[in-house]
Amino acid sequence: MDAHTPLPVHLDDVMDGLAVNAALPAPMVRRLFGWRRGYGAVATRPDLTEDMFAEIIDTDDHWLLHSLARNDRLPDRFRVRLAAHGDGSVRSALVAHAATAPRAMLERLVDDPDPRVRGSLAKSQGTPADLRARLAADPDPGIRAALAGHWTKAPQAVRRILLTDPEAEVRAAACSTYFPFRPHPVPPADLVPALLADPVTRAGAVVHADLDAGTLRRLAEDPDNEVRGELARHPRLPPSVRDALAVDPSSSVRVNVFARPDTPADVRARIHASVHAPAHSAGPAPDDDEAFLQWFRDLDAPTDLRTLHLPWVTDDPLPHVDSPYVSFRTSAARSEDLPPDAVARLLDDDEELVRLAMASTAPHLVDPETAERIERRYRPRRDKFTFWWDTREVLTFPSETLRRFATDPDPRLRSFAPRDANLPPHLAEKLAADPEDRVRLAVAPHRDLPLPSLLRLLADPSGSVAQAAAASPYLPVDRMEWLLTRAGL
Repeated sequence: MDAHTPLPVHLDDVMDGLAVNAALPAPMVRRLFGWRRGYGAVATRPDLTEDMFAEIIDTDDHWLLHSLARNDRLPDRFRVRLAAHGDGSVRSALVAHAATAPRAMLERLVDDPDPRVRGSLAKSQGTPADLRARLAADPDPGIRAALAGHWTKAPQAVRRILLTDPEAEVRAAACSTYFPFRPHPVPPADLVPALLADPVTRAGAVVHADLDAGTLRRLAEDPDNEVRGELARHPRLPPSVRDALAVDPSSSVRVNVFARPDTPADVRARIHASVHAPAHSAGPAPDDDEAFLQWFRDLDAPTDLRTLHLPWVTDDPLPHVDSPYVSFRTSAARSEDLPPDAVARLLDDDEELVRLAMASTAPHLVDPETAERIERRYRPRRDKFTFWWDTREVLTFPSETLRRFATDPDPRLRSFAPRDANLPPHLAEKLAADPEDRVRLAVAPHRDLPLPSLLRLLADPSGSVAQAAAASPYLPVDRMEWLLTRAGL
């Protein structure tokens, strides 16, 4: 390379990008087996040969083996071999593809001495049912709790074991108000009285309870906000109790009354006003853990009102398209059976959540002009959490619009321009010199990016941009060779 060739600022990121470059020649792939400053990205490649698998295993490098264990192209004989490896995290990583794993491997792992391995099997939807059921008798209550929380379709015999486990942690996970998978399990009817009597399972059992007068009174007077909140969700709740819970001291309880289909309009309006009242305050955070959870639920009540998912509204959306409540309009926007005029109104709603929900439900009904208006009005979140709209390409634009975006004042719209597969090279070159990282990142893998610009991005001050440039299949082989040499490989 000539003397003017910029050196990579983030060599580690560049190597990680090169490791997954689809155009990297096989001899160079092998050279990356010697790289020890990353997370073993080269072992995730889909084009590794059996000889390469064996070479990687022979390195005995933690990150290379961990990544290899998660490679869905790894042949069965190598999976079985890794199941005997001394590193528990490597064995645990094998569970990522349990659904296609050889039986011999899974039978070995279900009795693994490392709880991380058994915990991974307990959580995996790919673990065979008979092996998963064995974990209901695992000596570690954390494993049993993981199984109870993640195996929502477990046979009733297994759920009975977990619901009656001697450890509170396990029972709580088996009878929870939240499960990561649907459908949420329904406890056997004969166990519900005992679950209601148990403080750790009471909240999760409430919606399954028969509400006789005594049970109603006890649950309505329970000091736990979560129990009263679950009572507010009960499908057969008497109107008198519903209306009493509508003025519950806890905002989180009132939110659940707000969400009921049978709540009168005037009651719903009062709940909404009370939760959003200027004087509304959850007070200072308490020190007690349980009290803190209740305090936090109340603190988050205004957000909950806005973000409720209401299936009964989605099922009958038209009466709610012009609702004064954001969550009702958002739930209506999730319906795929709205007439065009209702779709248009929701796409132009004053609330961003509503517009994005409608656009996501029916992107094929969003014309380019409306799509651009939605994107221009969008305001990215500035907290530590990535909003879902930022991670998905929901709306599409014609080439002429994308090329216009290339010179737009808004960096977010400029980052859309490389979606044009035939973006003119001069525009790609301009985007590669953009002051915003997200724009340079978007254009780095483009096929029409001029080579000098691509090479400059390898030395970009942003590690993610440099990594994307190194992963570009349009990177010349001689530059790949140069990078490997710079890395001492």
